[in-house]
Amino acid sequence: MTHTDPKMTAPSMQAINTASAPAPVGPYNQAVLAGGWLYCSGQIALDPANGAMVGQGDVEAETRQVLKNLMAVLKAAGAEATQVVRTTVYLIDLTDFQRVNALYAEVFGLGISPARACVQVAALPKGGRVEIDCIAWLG
Repeated sequence: MTHTDPKMTAPSMQAINTASAPAPVGPYNQAVLAGGWLYCSGQIALDPANGAMVGQGDVEAETRQVLKNLMAVLKAAGAEATQVVRTTVYLIDLTDFQRVNALYAEVFGLGISPARACVQVAALPKGGRVEIDCIAWLG
């Protein structure tokens, strides 16, 4: 019986960052490309030009900005929405689900929609109402 080498090597990793999406507010990258997989950090409704929150609490305006930011990160990695295989949607109020879902479907509703989790959380950075992260296959 043959055994694999116990010293498995990590896939090559590349940080993905773009000025078209908000700069990270902590010690992380907007995304990391590893072995053909793109792991995108969660995006909130920050305007990349000035770092200010967009929408003044309007969940639809926030969702549009979140999706715009996420698409900018995907584009910077050479990916598009149809390559996303998994998303997580974080809401501070699940009663916003239908409004967020309608905008989400405009981006991720074509072809095979990604697998997804949607959870209510106690709070999000900068007082946001919605955050979305994703994983895409680029391999």
